[in-house]
Amino acid sequence: MEHDLSIVHQAIAGNKEAFEQLLRLEEEKLYYTALSYVGQKEDALDAIQETACKAYLTVKQLKHPEFFSTWLFRILIHECYRLLKKGQRIVPYEESELLKRVNHQPNEIENPIDLSEALQQLSHDHQMALILYYYHDLPIKQISQLMDKPSSTIKTYLHRGKKHLKRELERSATYNEKVI
Repeated sequence: MEHDLSIVHQAIAGNKEAFEQLLRLEEEKLYYTALSYVGQKEDALDAIQETACKAYLTVKQLKHPEFFSTWLFRILIHECYRLLKKGQRIVPYEESELLKRVNHQPNEIENPIDLSEALQQLSHDHQMALILYYYHDLPIKQISQLMDKPSSTIKTYLHRGKKHLKRELERSATYNEKVI
């Protein structure tokens, strides 16, 4: 998202209101990006809160104000991966979900894999490239800057990621047809 550079310069100079205004302009995209990575509302909100804090503390170090949005999303994505790495712990289930899993009959039809589950099967780089390109409509050049990779590498990530995603979805569809 292109921001008014004067507001970005004010935020860099330490103007809290300008920084808050920039965050409000990005809040919806921040939320959906975080949610697409971490999968749970609470974790997404935690990631956004940490991102806002880290961004506020380091905004004075931003060398290219025109890339404020890219810089902010880079912080968010790193924060999401930090939460995911930290979150490789037992995920709490609702009691009804636990009972359903305990009483699971092997001949029940499983739900087909959905797109978000298929995305989780991708490598970090493929997942990031696909989310930024398709969910956030970022151009390849901006994704390249965000991920610190050449544009040709991003194109490869997109191609291979789509190929892998297609395989996952087809595998799930084939499995569910056999079960039915």
